[in-house]
Amino acid sequence: MAKGGFRGGMGGGMNMNMIKQAQKMQQDMLKMQEELEAKEYEATAGGGMVTARVSGKHELVSLRINPEAVDPEDVEMLQDMVVAAVNEAMRKADAETSQNMARLTGGLNLGGLF
Repeated sequence: MAKGGFRGGMGGGMNMNMIKQAQKMQQDMLKMQEELEAKEYEATAGGGMVTARVSGKHELVSLRINPEAVDPEDVEMLQDMVVAAVNEAMRKADAETSQNMARLTGGLNLGGLF
């Protein structure tokens, strides 16, 4: 008799509560992921000579190059500025994603799940 009472008691209720919390967290994460993927992040390099814009999906959306940055004698510098601008925009997207995930999960370390 004690066995049956224990099963339906506090333990079962706590498990259901945890499952509901996990389901809500999953829904919140999916919603946040959709919102972050819809955002765009911009960064510049070379004192504004190159501007890169990426989406939250880590796709390059646009790239603006100031004509003054185009020097046929120094293509490598232009290439470096493009890479720097794109990488910085990607870092901005990653940083916002990490901050929002940490806020949502209350600092739980969910290790590479997202």
